[in-house]
Amino acid sequence: MKGILLAGGRGTRLLPATLAVSKQLLPVNDRPLIYFPLSVLMLAGIRDILLISTPEDLPQIRRLFGDGSRLGLRLTYTEQAEPNGIAEALLLGADHAAGGPVALILGDNVFHGPGFQEVLRAECRAVDGCVLFGHPVPDPGRYGIAETDAAGRLIGIEEKPAEPRSDRAVVGLYLYDGDAVDIAKNVTPSARGELEITDVNRAYLERGKAKLVDLGHGSAWLDAGTPATLLRAGQYVQLLERRQGVRIACLEEIALRMGYIDAEACHRLGVELEKSSYGRYVISVAERFMDSERETDR
Repeated sequence: MKGILLAGGRGTRLLPATLAVSKQLLPVNDRPLIYFPLSVLMLAGIRDILLISTPEDLPQIRRLFGDGSRLGLRLTYTEQAEPNGIAEALLLGADHAAGGPVALILGDNVFHGPGFQEVLRAECRAVDGCVLFGHPVPDPGRYGIAETDAAGRLIGIEEKPAEPRSDRAVVGLYLYDGDAVDIAKNVTPSARGELEITDVNRAYLERGKAKLVDLGHGSAWLDAGTPATLLRAGQYVQLLERRQGVRIACLEEIALRMGYIDAEACHRLGVELEKSSYGRYVISVAERFMDSERETDR
C-alpha cells in the first residue's frame, strides 16, 4: 500500500499564525503537526509516501523531511496549486498510487489510542473497496457524518448536515483499493467548488464496498485546524507524555521499532537534536534498544 499525505490548504482558520508558515508546521507540544499524520502512515507499515502541499509551503516541508531515507522512507512531493478539495489528492497522486491500494490522510489530523496501530494494520491488509474511520463528535454539523444501521453497517454519508443522523464524524484517514483514482476522476465539483472526498466515499457505498471502523471513545482524534483544537492537541500530547513517559508521533522511534532504521541511525538522529528534550528522548530510546540487543546477544 502507498500513502498520500495531504498537507494543503491556506490555514485560514488559524490566521494570522499561518500568514507566513504552513499550519502543518505549527507546533503540537514540541514537534510539527505534520509529524502526527506521517506517524500514522508509518505505523501502518507504509513507507512509500507522497506529500502534497501548496507551492509556497512545499519547500519548507521538503526541507523538514528530505527524501525520507533518514527515516527509512521514500518520500516524494507534489503541489496542489489551489485548495480544490480532498479528493483532488487522489488525482494528484494517480501516478504514485499506480492503480494499487492507497491510504490518504490529512495533514492536520491527530490520532492516538490503545490498539489503534493493530486496527489500522489489519484494515490495510484487508482493504476491499474503501475503509473509513468514525469518531464521535459534539458538533456533527461541521463534519462528514456516517449513518449506520442497527448492526453497525455503513448505510449513508452526509457532508456537514443541518440535521445530523448520528454523531459519528468520518475522520481524515481513508483507505482505498485500486479503484479510488478512477472514481475520483468522475467526481464533479460541489457547490463550494471543491472535489469532495465524501462523493468518492459515496461511490464506494453505492457499490456496497464501503466500511466504517468506529475508533470509539477510548481513542483520541483531533482535527487540529483551529486555534482551539491545535491548543487542545498540544495539551493532550503533553499531558499523556508526562504521565506515560513515552512520546506520541516520535518518527525516529517509530522508524526504529518498525525496523525501518537501526539503533545506530536512530541514535545519530537524536544527537542532531540533543539540545532539545525531544532529541534526548530519541537518544535514550536508541540506547535502550542497543542495550537490549546486547543482552540478547549474550
